[in-house]
Amino acid sequence: MKILLVYPEFPDTFWSFKHALKFIRKKAAAPPLGLLTVAAMLPHGWEKRLVDLNVTGVSHDDLAWADYVFVSAMIVQRDSAQALIARCKEAGVKVVAGGPLFTMEHERFPDVDHFVLNEAELTLPPFLADLANGRAQRVYATTEFPDIQQTPAPLWSIVNLKHYDTVSLQFSRGCPFNCDFCNVTALLGHRPRLKTAAQIVAELDSLYALGWRKSVFFVDDNFIGNKKQLKSEVLPALIEWRKGKTGMPFSTEASINLADDPELMSLMTQAGFDTVFVGIETPNEDSLIECSKTQNKGRDLVESVKRLQRAGLQVQGGFIVGFDNDTPSIFQQQIDFIQRSGIVTAMVGLLQAPLGTRLYERMQREGRLVSDFSGDNADGSTNIVPKMGLESLREGYRNILGQIYAPEYYYERVLTFLREYQPPTIRVHLDMQHFLALGRSIYQLGIRGVERAHYWKLFFWTLFRRPRLFPLAITLAIYGFHFRQVAELHVS
Repeated sequence: MKILLVYPEFPDTFWSFKHALKFIRKKAAAPPLGLLTVAAMLPHGWEKRLVDLNVTGVSHDDLAWADYVFVSAMIVQRDSAQALIARCKEAGVKVVAGGPLFTMEHERFPDVDHFVLNEAELTLPPFLADLANGRAQRVYATTEFPDIQQTPAPLWSIVNLKHYDTVSLQFSRGCPFNCDFCNVTALLGHRPRLKTAAQIVAELDSLYALGWRKSVFFVDDNFIGNKKQLKSEVLPALIEWRKGKTGMPFSTEASINLADDPELMSLMTQAGFDTVFVGIETPNEDSLIECSKTQNKGRDLVESVKRLQRAGLQVQGGFIVGFDNDTPSIFQQQIDFIQRSGIVTAMVGLLQAPLGTRLYERMQREGRLVSDFSGDNADGSTNIVPKMGLESLREGYRNILGQIYAPEYYYERVLTFLREYQPPTIRVHLDMQHFLALGRSIYQLGIRGVERAHYWKLFFWTLFRRPRLFPLAITLAIYGFHFRQVAELHVS
């Protein structure tokens, strides 16, 4: 059997980093972890090829070669997935689809031959068994959650890693919290399911053996969902694994209560974590109560962010406007919070209601659902009718983006962060692309760019006052260029 695994293209989004990747001559941020894991679950005798549409196109020869095309996608990749399925239909090749997009919306894709929904550890084996016996059904789904200690390592051999800036691994699935706008628990459950420390070390060993030295993103929805296991087994194993190794800084997602645990923060930085994405959402306490963001309530959120930064963790933040309890003052409150906290990478979006969430059910009951959920957290769209009025919400949103990614505000925030940040000790791996990226940043940002005065202030301030942070400062300047390009799409 010949299997072509195809990953649809991302639009130009906040997290695509398309404009930043050009500085280091990379084509995409990360290879598709889900498809590579599914590839490892397929029979060993089958031939497998991967096409990532964020890197290259799918050719007529690819489709002619394949017996089946396997496609996995997130909602934000919907348009690309639909175009791919249409091409497969035209070429007469059968399509097997899975992943979050199809798990939530499979009824919208009549041309897909087989759906392997939810988590593939449970739904892929019966599909493969039925396929072998010539009686494959159209839909395979489950309400159960698998033991991911049985999940194989991704099949890295079918991907060309040179096209990417980072790779993804997964330690856990599920989140113990119940934020009403988040569909993680609907898809993956409340009880975090964990891989063993030995599994994680083996996956890292395989990447290191392939020569990978750049960053590794742990894609867990809440990395600290099971603190006991992290402290007793996983982080000590990662600390031991890192000894004598170069590069491979780690990043992940976690809830803000990480800031309450000095021991856990210390273990994470010793293990090589230097960045964490946190769902801040809003400084409005009433809105936090509204959306059941219990872990964020009743705390000084700016001080929590500062504690993480001082511990050695750069905080990337998610922010939302458009809650029922938001008033027109929320827009300036968000700007002020982002600037004071020094959260350089601040993803701000309008409140959206994904299918399967409590928010979706409430909006449906109240007759406030409109249009489709875009899946893009920062495109300025919403599928609900906001209480403050859609035009007021969009105008305020555009004002936030117009300020926080304007060079004056952005570079001021970078300096606020760098003054606070105490980076972990990771043996840095520098290659020629780092030096070329520096040169490109000087030309694009320091000579041609509208931000050139701010760029040179950051350049020399970091070089003389925090020289160890100079590569990070240049990276953040490049990120700012990308964020401005994306913001301009939604501000104009």
